[in-house]
Amino acid sequence: MSKILWEPSKESISKTNIFKLQNYINKKYNLNLTDYNQLHKWSIDNIDLFWEIMWDDLDIVFSKKYSRVIKNRSSMLKSNWFLNSELNFSENLLKFKNNNVAIEFFNENGDYETITYKRLYRSVAKVSYSLKKIGIKKNDRVVAIMPNIPETIISMLAVSSIGAIWSSCSPDFGVKGILNRFEQIKPKLLIAINGYTFKNKQFDIVHKINKISNTIDSVENTIVIDYLNANSVNNKFLNWNNLLLNKNKHIDFIQLPFDHPLYIMYSSGTTGKPKSIVHSAGGTLLQHKKELKYHVNLNEDDKIFYYTTCGWMMWNWLVSSLSIGSTLVLYEGSPFYPSNDSLLKIMNKIDVNIFGTSAKYLSHISSENIFPENIGSFSKLRMILSTGSPLSSKSFNYVYKYWKKDVQLSSISGGTDIISCFALGNPTLPIYRGSIQCLGLGMSVKSYNEKGVHAYDSKGELVCDKPFPSMPIYFWNDTNNQKYISAYFKDYENVWRHGDYILISKITGIEIFGRSDATLNPGGIRIGTSEIYQSISSVPYIVDSVVVGQKKDDDERIILFVKLQEGETLNIDRKKEIISLIKTECSPKHAPAFIICVKDIPYTLNGKKVEIAVKNIIHGITPKNKSSLINPESLDLFKNIKEIN
Repeated sequence: MSKILWEPSKESISKTNIFKLQNYINKKYNLNLTDYNQLHKWSIDNIDLFWEIMWDDLDIVFSKKYSRVIKNRSSMLKSNWFLNSELNFSENLLKFKNNNVAIEFFNENGDYETITYKRLYRSVAKVSYSLKKIGIKKNDRVVAIMPNIPETIISMLAVSSIGAIWSSCSPDFGVKGILNRFEQIKPKLLIAINGYTFKNKQFDIVHKINKISNTIDSVENTIVIDYLNANSVNNKFLNWNNLLLNKNKHIDFIQLPFDHPLYIMYSSGTTGKPKSIVHSAGGTLLQHKKELKYHVNLNEDDKIFYYTTCGWMMWNWLVSSLSIGSTLVLYEGSPFYPSNDSLLKIMNKIDVNIFGTSAKYLSHISSENIFPENIGSFSKLRMILSTGSPLSSKSFNYVYKYWKKDVQLSSISGGTDIISCFALGNPTLPIYRGSIQCLGLGMSVKSYNEKGVHAYDSKGELVCDKPFPSMPIYFWNDTNNQKYISAYFKDYENVWRHGDYILISKITGIEIFGRSDATLNPGGIRIGTSEIYQSISSVPYIVDSVVVGQKKDDDERIILFVKLQEGETLNIDRKKEIISLIKTECSPKHAPAFIICVKDIPYTLNGKKVEIAVKNIIHGITPKNKSSLINPESLDLFKNIKEIN
């Protein structure tokens, strides 16, 4: 069994929101639920009762209460939640109008700004009024090419207050990548910045905005923020500052059905044009508040940070913290400028309570020998969140040895598809090295073997066999739900197949082994790619790697590509060392047939390692959509490799 790295005290457990929820359910239904496993089982056995409690306990602001919690609890595709209710997402995030700090903003240039809840409300009121003046109304699509700055949040809240639909991309996306997303949904308005800074280098994107604005015929207006103070904005565009000149102080929150579309998110697009995934206002709100209040134990006096772009769903998730009354900490720019520990210094200085990041960030600062304990005490830090890819055992060890021993390190896993998590943290449970603490409340997640049967402590497909409110309401331009059904329900009838390879333990929690479509299968043995990544994570001369399976003689062999530290070489002895380590840490079946050095490893714009495209290339299949990658040129490195042809 894995080692326990952190465990909450009985006193701290008794103060958590999840413990209070358990007691409330026990009292309300005359039960005796004594631990989280029992609470979770009750939540998925009684999904209508559970989500009804969520509506009440999460203090949802609404104008019309539901007539029924769920229309059809036995159908994943026709569940329909909180029938006949009406609410507004923005109103729920702006219900606090006090002088507490809503947003604390930093960037790599040293700029700093705080915005109170009162000021945030007033700013949204002005922008909402101005958007209506230029003709934005319910169901219009508004798209944004924006960094993680306060104006992005203000814009989104103004858009959702009207009942329009929000969709955003990070400004470092290429023109083709943005058009592949936004052209599908025919937006009426584009909001953008004129440029951004990264590692002290300015990137003026006015030419990009011009191209996109002129190409998408449905765009009637473009609003530009002069973020670079460069006065480079085209006169034909509307100036953001002018949106704030009116004296409007009140927001007329349009009341809408629970399943009214709020966000349009996009799949990674590595196998074709990104799918446009539409999420509901009510489902997003309820799911985010559930995760933030109970699984993060977020409270009004907390500061919560997540390093994210506005093209990643963690931005949407972070913004929902406003509904709790917490302070959102935003950071724009490189986390490694002007030094590799710059971001950590800021977070220690401001006493952040929840620090959110990616597994890749933790791996990087570890490889750079950055020791957070030498930066400061991080006295208020009680939780570190990590997502984007499985968190290695090495990173677990690193956090507890070199950062903070009494911190809750919660790896979380879900995705854009559900705009939330299937598995995540829990302040009442211990943390085992290499594991995610628990399945989310109300999420009936299983691990299906090859026969489609759930088994504990056995690797299998991550599936969900009961409906939940944050399922997509549909895909945009998807006739008869064909793409939607094909994406999640083609393998198992009435069961959501997520596409991850998972193990669920009753004791230690959950392990994710990577995407199931990238799962290796030598000799009929299924192997998760993350198992190999973790086994070589301690090799000092390896910077990064990608592992894929190659069909050969009615079987599959493992090909490991490695990126080395500058100046290092891959010789026979080092290959033997790597293979020996993989055999020891995993098994002989995990050993690669070939280890090949490459100069770069491909990643999506959202920071996810690209395995399927590499696998396709070595099988002679040309990738369909390079615009979804942050470094598309890297794919050429995997073509025509003599060793494996």
